[in-house]
Amino acid sequence: METYIGEGKYIYCIIGRERIRAFGPLGIGERGDELHTVCSGDIAAVVSNSPIKSYPVARENLLAHEKAIEEVMKAHTVLPVRFCTIAKNEEKVEKILETEHDRFSRLLENMKGKKELGLKAVFKEELIYKAILEKNEDIKKLKEIISRETPAKTYYQRTEIGRKVEAALQKEKDRYKDEILNTLTPLTREVKVNAPYGELMIISAAFLVDSGREAEFDRAVGTLADKAGDKIKFKYTGTLPPFNFVNLVIETGRY
Repeated sequence: METYIGEGKYIYCIIGRERIRAFGPLGIGERGDELHTVCSGDIAAVVSNSPIKSYPVARENLLAHEKAIEEVMKAHTVLPVRFCTIAKNEEKVEKILETEHDRFSRLLENMKGKKELGLKAVFKEELIYKAILEKNEDIKKLKEIISRETPAKTYYQRTEIGRKVEAALQKEKDRYKDEILNTLTPLTREVKVNAPYGELMIISAAFLVDSGREAEFDRAVGTLADKAGDKIKFKYTGTLPPFNFVNLVIETGRY
């Protein structure tokens, strides 16, 4: 049976203070705890009541954390706080805000009028391998040799095909990745390229964009997609909290 050491305040994000307000029953843990602000001067923390415990890094918990911040972002510039940051009580939250006022204020000013946009690009397997075969005469010749001989006699050729296809695929990924970054980076304030997953992923990146340039960025993504045709699947997500550019680490026990 899980035990707790009391009730605390789960901190989701930091915002500029306009007034004390609530954002709805979106608290982590499925208890329906109300998201509300704790204010100090001209900044505030968005919190909910929560047991003081370690929340597992599970999908439902991460989604609850992110959904709360996304709701707040509809009306405020937000500084996301690291998942599972829980203060002992409201007084502790106020102390954090007082101590870190200048740092939080600078970050809020830096993030004002900006949003995170995400882009993933993945080759469609059948089409990219077909294109590689059409462009690479060495691979064609090796496949012709294999087609005329038994598997026992073509081990070297099959190994060589695998090596050449892997190298050609990486070359294609690098080429398209460079084109994507060269096109989109000039339209952004900052870019975070995350580690790709799967052999067909070209890029997984986040872009910090001024709100006034979002339409221009949208058009550039559309142009890249049109140019790539059916060969690449683009997944474009927009208007996100700046999770990739701000992740406040607050060691609550220090305050």
